[in-house]
Order: sequence, then C-alpha cells, then structure tokens
Amino acid sequence: MSESATRAAKPADDAPRPRRRLTAQARKSSILAAARRAFTETGDMNGTTIKVIAEHSGISEGVIYRHFESKDQLFFEAVVEPLKEAVDQLVAATADIDRDEPLTPERQVTTMAGLYKQLISTLAEILPLLGLVLFGDPEVARRFYRENFAVAMDRLAEAWREVEDRYGFPFESPDISARAVMGIALILALESRHRGKFDRDRAVALISEGTVKGFFPAMEPAGRQG
Repeated sequence: MSESATRAAKPADDAPRPRRRLTAQARKSSILAAARRAFTETGDMNGTTIKVIAEHSGISEGVIYRHFESKDQLFFEAVVEPLKEAVDQLVAATADIDRDEPLTPERQVTTMAGLYKQLISTLAEILPLLGLVLFGDPEVARRFYRENFAVAMDRLAEAWREVEDRYGFPFESPDISARAVMGIALILALESRHRGKFDRDRAVALISEGTVKGFFPAMEPAGRQG
C-alpha cells in the first residue's frame, strides 16, 4: 500500500486536532497568573514591563492590552486583589468563633491556635505578593495598607470586641491586640517559609496560650449573655 493510501486509511481520530482557543476569561486568568510570576520574580512593579509579562504568558503584548488597559490595572488585579481576598477570608473566619458552642478557657486557646494556623498558612502563601506590595511602590503600599490591611485588622478587632461583649467582659484595646496577633503570625509565617527546621506546631501552641492569657480574660460558658 502506498504512503498516501496508508494516510488515507488512518482513522479520523488519529488526525491532529486543532488547538482549542481559550475563552476570554481563561485567557485573562492565564495573563494574571503570568503577571504574578513576573512581578514576584523581579520584585519590582516599575521594573516589570508588559513585554516581560507577555514573555511569561507566551503571548504578544497586544493580547495583554486587549484585556487590561494598563500595567497598573494588571498589577492591581494580579497582586492586590488576591491579597484583599486572603485578608478578608482571615477576618471572616473569626467573626463567629463561638457560634456552635460557648467559649471556655480551653476552647479559647484551641480557637486561637486555629486562627494562628490559618493566618500563618495564608500569610506564608502570599508573602511574595505581600512583600511586593508593602515594600514596593510607596504610593501603592500606602493605599493597600490603609484601605485593606489596616481595615482588615480593625474588622478583626471589632469581631473580637463583639465576642467579649457577649460574655460581659470589657476589651480595652482590641485594635492593638489584632495588630499584635497579625504581627506574630507574620513573623511565624516568615519562619515557616524560610527556616527548614521551624517547629510550627510547637510555636503555635505556645503563642496561642500566651496570647489568650495576655490579651483576653478567661471566659466561662455560664457568663454568656446571648
């Protein structure tokens, strides 16, 4: 049988299939992922050009501009928005810490340990982006800190104040406590990410008990007011 006849005899399924074109949303998501890699690798918003991002994406600069008006918009959606979402999730996790059952002194420590673990895991994951934003362009850093990070810590403080109010305990400085917890979690996230022999479980256990005893009054279920 001739070569041409052999090719003709091959099943249609063996024929090379055309590459599926990405949907607009899929293409945008791909560009955002490439932009995050590019911004993280360079560590410099201003020094990361659309050309560099295009190279990471394997597409032309023109395709990027079809989806994003400017590099600033791309930076905001690729880096700042994921940080905002991560911080919002952390705050939401603490809003109803006694929803299922009242807090006891023991549950306070357990709950705080859970919060620290979530904080540390989330912060460790977003550290490259967080560093890029907070220690990059001063104007971007100032805006993100004021409008997102500080606001999130204030929301965290308010959530704690509401819990304390349900048990009839005054909480004089929840704003400082929230910042102390976030700061501790940030350092432990750095330790977890950069120290190979860091014992996170031991650190969380110790700091959780210390935080509860240092920042919060001991609670008893009988004292809950509603």
